[in-house]
Amino acid sequence: MKLESVLTCPYCGTAKTEAMPTEACRVFYQCGACGAVLRPKPGDCCVFCSYSSVPCPPVEAGRIAQRSA
Repeated sequence: MKLESVLTCPYCGTAKTEAMPTEACRVFYQCGACGAVLRPKPGDCCVFCSYSSVPCPPVEAGRIAQRSA
């Protein structure tokens, strides 16, 4: 499971590698370049699921568990 992800701002395109929380979903993220406050898209639990290169650890763990069941 990856604990870092590249988060990309949909407003200015700035991409930054960020550490993802392992036991919670991050529901707000402020872009360091343009100052936009990102929130999850409808149906996503966090900003990593909406705007990053990999889903957040809780979602990724659920997918792994489903594959091994």
